[in-house]
Amino acid sequence: MPPVFLELSAWISLPASRPMTSRAIRVRARADPCHSIRCLDCPCATCEDEQVEGAAAARMHPRAEPSSSSSSSLRRNHRCTVFQRTGCPRNLLQVKGGVEAGPDHIRAAGLVERLQLQGCAVKDYGNLVFEHVSGDEPVGKLKSVRAVGSANQRLSVAMREVKEGGHTAVMLGGDHSLAIGSIHGHAAALGQLGVLWVDAHADINTPLTSYTGNIHGQPLSYLLHELQSKVPALPNFSWMKPCLSAGDLVYIGLRDVDPAEHYILQMLGVKMFSMSKVDQLGVAKVMEEACDYLSTRGKKPIHLSFDIDAIDPSITPATGTPVTGGLTYREGLCIAEHLSQTGLLSAVDLVEVNPLRGQTQDDVQSTVSTAVDLLLACFGRQREGNHLQDYCLPEP
Repeated sequence: MPPVFLELSAWISLPASRPMTSRAIRVRARADPCHSIRCLDCPCATCEDEQVEGAAAARMHPRAEPSSSSSSSLRRNHRCTVFQRTGCPRNLLQVKGGVEAGPDHIRAAGLVERLQLQGCAVKDYGNLVFEHVSGDEPVGKLKSVRAVGSANQRLSVAMREVKEGGHTAVMLGGDHSLAIGSIHGHAAALGQLGVLWVDAHADINTPLTSYTGNIHGQPLSYLLHELQSKVPALPNFSWMKPCLSAGDLVYIGLRDVDPAEHYILQMLGVKMFSMSKVDQLGVAKVMEEACDYLSTRGKKPIHLSFDIDAIDPSITPATGTPVTGGLTYREGLCIAEHLSQTGLLSAVDLVEVNPLRGQTQDDVQSTVSTAVDLLLACFGRQREGNHLQDYCLPEP
């Protein structure tokens, strides 16, 4: 099954001086006040075996202010165009094949149509094409290095184009190595970012500390300035320059951290809310503290990188590396809803949905539907209900 490249492009025309209703976002665009969302599906590969899928992009203008209103109305002036490009037919990154099918399952679950019902317009660019890399022999322990480097470079360019166009971006994976290109392209377009990494795993091993050689367990070591000296030169990664500071990174949901990763996190003083902290504080307090922390060095666009294995496998079992004791469904939605309200959410990665890892069709359906619900919450859906700003009751 070929990988997918989606672009969601949504315009919500808002008077710049008009206050926002809850979940709607006031955006001051360059030319006119609008909110646009673009969603990218990327069929890229990461570290384990086969190709990675999906990139979806979602952005909000960095100067947007959170709403103070409690209304649940949504503003609307959206348009949608859907078309596709040819995709890459292989999964290069995952030993546990199937992750490349994640974006197609998320699309088939009605993501585009349901976003449209929320007042978002969706532009589907089809599959992001990656060149086949022959002779991609391991580099030490590292697997598929050339394919991963090449694919992430392609993704970085695509993400940068979307962000420079003033749109939000959603990257549908695929495995988490795709965050290298997604965050790199986002930063190339907008400069400094705040990154919220929601995951059971820290994904901050360096190429030299990794037990497995899988790059989807290493993306943050490539992205962080502070670890540049710890990452050796690798084929097809010469384009990659660190773009993220440790002080602009926050973790939520950690519960499976390698010793070297723990050392790195402590050494760099990275802000993290493990599942122990989530249990102690509650997810609402965690989100309040996380967003306050990310804004301490000034308000910046926020990039949410969400691995579906952050959610407990009793809810999302169809993923490659499930770890018990994760976030509940409600906690996951709370994270997405809170970020939507900030007005700073600029891009979203939703990765590691692997339909082949579900034991039953119910496993797959639960995982995919949870992924869709998380994305809907990122773009304004409220559990209390929503209505469009221009809705009127019919007259008899």
